[in-house]
Amino acid sequence: MSTTATTPAPAPQVLRRRKPLRPGTVAKNLAALVLAVVFVFPVYWMFSSSLKPQSEILTKDPVFLFTPTFENYPTATGVDLFWTYVGNSLTVTVGAVLLALVVALAASFAIARMRFRGRKGLVLGVMMAQMAPWEVMVIVMYMIARDGDMLNSIPLLTAIYFVMVLPFTIWTLRGFIAAVPVELEEAAQIDGCTRGQAFRKVIFPLLAPGLMSTSLFGFITAWNEFAMVLILNKDKTAQTLPLWLTQFQTAFGSDWGATMAASSLFALPVLIVFLFLQRRAVGGMTAGAVKG
Repeated sequence: MSTTATTPAPAPQVLRRRKPLRPGTVAKNLAALVLAVVFVFPVYWMFSSSLKPQSEILTKDPVFLFTPTFENYPTATGVDLFWTYVGNSLTVTVGAVLLALVVALAASFAIARMRFRGRKGLVLGVMMAQMAPWEVMVIVMYMIARDGDMLNSIPLLTAIYFVMVLPFTIWTLRGFIAAVPVELEEAAQIDGCTRGQAFRKVIFPLLAPGLMSTSLFGFITAWNEFAMVLILNKDKTAQTLPLWLTQFQTAFGSDWGATMAASSLFALPVLIVFLFLQRRAVGGMTAGAVKG
């Protein structure tokens, strides 16, 4: 008696019907596309103009197809004290961001985890400082710097930028620390960690997204700041790149190619920092979710 093996019949394929696009979804996508074009086009035009010869910049009709040239960049970087401006900008920006992160970590942890007298007043003060327009403080800052013989001082400018970015840094990190479950910190203390060790080993690794976002905001704020350095640092050797950009119209006259090249160089560090921190922030979110 012979037996024949029977093969199971293939399972029927289930065809998934694509959901029709709703008018609201189409409208949102179109609005996002329009906004992207509006915001990206000026940046594209700046970079493209920096690569155009002078004859193709000042034209009646816009030129989109051209042969790129880098002759405008040596003209822009060949200005006197260019590398001094670069060094000053990096010093005050990086110094202000690092100081703000160190102080904000301690302050935001105290606000989020501890209960003490005056806590609500401290939170209110941080919010008021965050909303205050710093331009109205220029005259006061100038008088303090003048009376303290601190005009044309890079350390003073770093301290001012540190104070400018500190409120936002504290407020943002407070939200990230409050989002970390208290049970993780308590479990670490039960295992023998002190409160400081629990913060360093448990909470701090989960704060990568907050540290990246606040660092990016602080970097952009300090890198682009103009009013304070314009009033406090009249000496060219103590000025930063925002003031260097204002001198191109006088230095080059109608050389818009060099002006656009200088603007592109000024925007390039912010773009690099944004791309770097964005990738690290996403990685920090994933690592924090796995560790939690």
